[in-house]
Amino acid sequence: MKPFAIAGLQLALPPSGNEALVVKKIRQTMLRYPWVQMVMLSELAICGAATGSAESLPSAAEDRLGALAAELGIWLVNGSLYEKEDGKVYNTTTVHSPDGKVVARYRKMYPFLPYEKGVECGTEPVVFDVPGVGRFGISICYDMWFPETSRALVSLGAEVILHPTLTNSIDRDVECAMVRATAAQQQCYVIDINGAGDQANGRSVIAGPEGEVIHQAGEVEEIIPVEIDLERVRRSRERGLMGLGQPLKSFRDAGHRFPHEGLANRAEYFDTLGPLAIPKRGE
Repeated sequence: MKPFAIAGLQLALPPSGNEALVVKKIRQTMLRYPWVQMVMLSELAICGAATGSAESLPSAAEDRLGALAAELGIWLVNGSLYEKEDGKVYNTTTVHSPDGKVVARYRKMYPFLPYEKGVECGTEPVVFDVPGVGRFGISICYDMWFPETSRALVSLGAEVILHPTLTNSIDRDVECAMVRATAAQQQCYVIDINGAGDQANGRSVIAGPEGEVIHQAGEVEEIIPVEIDLERVRRSRERGLMGLGQPLKSFRDAGHRFPHEGLANRAEYFDTLGPLAIPKRGE
């Protein structure tokens, strides 16, 4: 068993200026659930959805969140901030390790265009390792509508996809279904955390590697602490989802390639999963 405790914070936040409130909620979460190892926020939780807040990274806000992660000894996923570089704006998630260091920055590859105006597309999938636990990938909101993004993360070995989102639209039910489908197709955990209140309609979902719902939040503010087991991911990928389909191995072994696939490194991880074969009793 490879347990790891994550708390998703589905917070009811005003449109901007949320840093102090978010820090307060993180502290309250750790007081109530001291066993949590990672805290994850929703998309744009700190700055809100206005691109005028964009700053170069590293920024003072990012540094303060790093100091908080070090003080509390937690992995901290900031949801995302608007980042400015060379006159361009990106929607960027930062991950801090328990010593406060930045271990990953991921730029949203598919901004919600034409609505997320003035935001550039990121170009690279991003994963990071939690030592002794496993590999995590990052996907932001609208990215999930493009299954190539999830497949790219899994081809890099991701066993958990962290998916901060910010939506209050009528397609939320569709997105909740996508969380389950992505978890099953990629045989991984998907941690989907939305905001609540004025900016978003909640309904965060945490799904397991066989597509099961571990928790479905309501529409109001909610702290969601769960313990996941990454050995379940490895078991599912090796023996098959529910002992049946082995989609990652079938994808690897089919002998054809899609022109848009773009996974030059797919054999690097997929080849470690073993042969595509019926599991043996007691294996």
